[in-house]
Amino acid sequence: MSSTRSEMRRLARYAILLAVVASVALFAVACGSDEPADDASGDATAALSGDIRIDGSSTVGPLTEAAAEFFQEENPDVRVTVGISGTGGGFEKFCAGETDISDASRQIESDEEEACATAGIEWAEVQIALDGIAVVINPENDWAGNLTADQLKMIWNEGSTIDNWNQVDPSFPDVPLELFGPGTDSGTFDYFTDAINGEEGVSRTDYQATEDDNVAVQGVSGSKGGMAYFGLSYYEQNTDKLKVVAVDGVTPSRETVQSGEYTPLSRPLFIYPSKAALERPEVAAFVEFYLANADRIAEQALFVPMTAEQVAAPQAVVDQLIAQ
Repeated sequence: MSSTRSEMRRLARYAILLAVVASVALFAVACGSDEPADDASGDATAALSGDIRIDGSSTVGPLTEAAAEFFQEENPDVRVTVGISGTGGGFEKFCAGETDISDASRQIESDEEEACATAGIEWAEVQIALDGIAVVINPENDWAGNLTADQLKMIWNEGSTIDNWNQVDPSFPDVPLELFGPGTDSGTFDYFTDAINGEEGVSRTDYQATEDDNVAVQGVSGSKGGMAYFGLSYYEQNTDKLKVVAVDGVTPSRETVQSGEYTPLSRPLFIYPSKAALERPEVAAFVEFYLANADRIAEQALFVPMTAEQVAAPQAVVDQLIAQ
């Protein structure tokens, strides 16, 4: 089954990437006529217009918002809207044909692939950055700056009844443990539960769940015994309100995420454009722009950019298709 799924993914990626190249090539030919360009600079993309609808991961949302901002500076007649309904919620909309691109903090799952296939929606999986999941606590917490993956599992696993820090470790003080985290539609929830609890979606349910990571930030910053987990970028934007936890002695950072040292809570981030959307020049141009400016976009949105080596393999595939 896994080999069949991999082959389906490979074929889907090839087909959609080919569609991207074809769309961009046709657009370039159309703009390469003898007619003078509307823009004084002769920039062919000046003629782009239309709407691009994107939804999905709350983690990837700020990344795509940065990409949209940069893209619209060069293409003011294109309107890019970015919604946040979680990775799972985004795929529901995407497979229903309601969006052009789905933001995802995990890979598409088999049931989502089936939903898209039933609806006749073909897609490409495009990695655009790296991220680490940060476990955060209140700044006044001076006892839990380093936790093990086993301790996190003990706290977050399905059926856990731990509600005080001294139950995590007898040396910890008698302080109530208050938990905040993403909802079940979140790719961050899926990734964390798989990496820490050993099975995707397996988690205790008696915590304050939200699709808005800012709610978790406010909750932890207002509770001495608070704990939450979300994308590393959210911690980096709130270092004055939160304290990050080292996991098995490794603190999440750009370097530890890129190197893979921060395990098991490092992950790739994706966008999923549909084939139908990529047949529109403005969507094809946006995806090409996103890839070409991935480092700049990641820096702007406080994410971890891919290394040159990490970019090389997918870029080589794109270059090979363009050369054909």
